[in-house]
Amino acid sequence: MKLFTVGPVEMYSDTLNVASKQLPYFRTKEFSDIVLDIQEKFLKLLKAPQESKLILLTASGTGAMECAVMNGTCSKDKILIINGGGFGRRFCEICRIHHLNYECLNLKFGESLNEDKLMKFSGKGITKLLVNVHETSTGQLYDLQMIGNFCKENNISLIVDAVSSFLVDYIDMEKMNVDMIFTGSQKALALSPGLACIAINPKMERFIMENNVESLYFDLKPYLVNMKRGQTPFTPAVGVILELKDRLDNLYNYGIDFIVAEHKNKADYFRNEIIKLGLTLPNYPLSNGLTPIIFTNGKAYETFLEIKEKYDMMLTPNGGELADKVLRVGHMGNLTKEDYDNLIKCLKEVL
Repeated sequence: MKLFTVGPVEMYSDTLNVASKQLPYFRTKEFSDIVLDIQEKFLKLLKAPQESKLILLTASGTGAMECAVMNGTCSKDKILIINGGGFGRRFCEICRIHHLNYECLNLKFGESLNEDKLMKFSGKGITKLLVNVHETSTGQLYDLQMIGNFCKENNISLIVDAVSSFLVDYIDMEKMNVDMIFTGSQKALALSPGLACIAINPKMERFIMENNVESLYFDLKPYLVNMKRGQTPFTPAVGVILELKDRLDNLYNYGIDFIVAEHKNKADYFRNEIIKLGLTLPNYPLSNGLTPIIFTNGKAYETFLEIKEKYDMMLTPNGGELADKVLRVGHMGNLTKEDYDNLIKCLKEVL
């Protein structure tokens, strides 16, 4: 089955080859060297500030979200959450569970985030801002430079979920004033699920080292201490880390600008063909990671099932109120122009 999903995605043959091998014992200098090399390459792809750190956490993207909130905020903070879909709501739920002081900038489906909406919170005592820079449930890409500028002007620490944006959309951690950012292995990295990568700048590192986190596994202080020697405090996802090393070696040769442009080309090509079919795309800014197709006839989920059952292709359905309205097509992983041509041909037949 061909995956046009948003995670897991179509994996590359080199990654599958790495995944097929026996796992090594990891408390060795050789494995530590691999982890330290991953840190160096990963931070450079993010354009992170000097002295930034990378944490490898064995968890899902949601695990990374909760870990980021637990370590990057505290009870004294006043938190602003950009809530424009399912994952924005998840940040709200995490903050509610942890009894944190937060408020939401709510966006309805189809509504864009702009500077005027942000400025309503200027001078309101906000100390931390949480955002899913690509709201994966809708495909909307928020202007991270605009958000970062707002945070800098208001002395706000910025925590960014880039689970479905890293490598597909342009991110400059330093220029965009990002203090903490994280992604997941199963998205544009095109690896097996189970590994979260969390990058922090020196300012956030200082905060984390002084913050009291009531958790054994999710307290990042031991991770930062162990990372100095290229290790983790608990057993990591060894196989996925080896996949990540191989993938970063390949990506690093191309450079981040080329990688983002490659995803943009795939997204633009597919969207142009979709418009020719008479289908509708949202008006808000879109990530290069996926295309949300709006079905005005209410047959989004019906189309998903037909494409899966008749053509052995897996698209990404929506849940809740968007289930019959929006169908998402991913542009992450090992997908080619020919793959999209085949999908477009199938969509023509279905529609």
